Amino acid sequence: MTGTLDLPTRRDEAWRYAAVEKLRAGDLDSWRQIDVAAGETLRELIVISDENAGETELVRLRVNLGDDARCELFGVIASADYARVEVEVTLGRGAHFEMGGITVGGRDTVREFVTHVVHAEPEATSNQTVRSVHWGKGTGNFLGAIDVVRHAQKTDAAQDFKGLLLEKGASVNAVPQLEIFADDVKCAHGATVGQLDESARFYMAARGLSPDLVRRLLVQAFIGDALVALDDEEAHERLLHVALDKLDKHL
Repeated sequence: MTGTLDLPTRRDEAWRYAAVEKLRAGDLDSWRQIDVAAGETLRELIVISDENAGETELVRLRVNLGDDARCELFGVIASADYARVEVEVTLGRGAHFEMGGITVGGRDTVREFVTHVVHAEPEATSNQTVRSVHWGKGTGNFLGAIDVVRHAQKTDAAQDFKGLLLEKGASVNAVPQLEIFADDVKCAHGATVGQLDESARFYMAARGLSPDLVRRLLVQAFIGDALVALDDEEAHERLLHVALDKLDKHL
């Protein structure tokens, strides 16, 4: 891909909410292949922060999981005018894919996770949890597709997205897509968007906490859901710090 004519448009479902005008020629060639051998486990952390991001950040991964393999992907998108983490995953028999993603930001920015998970063999499982917190005119997106092929019985797949809007003008978008051809499966998805719990804010403020601290604590609890499956305390704190640091700069 060498010219602007090769770039996607918002007519493409996978780019519906994307800031395609921010893309550069050649960006779409940047796939990284990850193969996890049968029975092996891989954990990948993706951090897009003020320390390592440019105006546009595009991370694209293709992951193949062998039988009984496990891949854990945890990421925070907290910088760049347009940042996109796109993941294509194919699962072998008994494999598991775990993903936790967080987007935060304001101004006129777009930050998004886009996933396509293919259950190609029986007895595989997948779980995706994404939390988005935005203010100003910031936008957070999650486009997640799950395909279950005809013979992939005993599949168990789930997506959970929640968005939190701190100011009027911000937006979050969720597009879950399930295409299921097997009949003995469990597939679920949920998507909600809201504001901070006013009763919780009042309760904490009544006990002497400042409005900024109250908001920080409530946001921390909200985005923490995306990191529940991350059992590395150091990595957990690092990702949480990146997200909350962006919030602190806004307060």
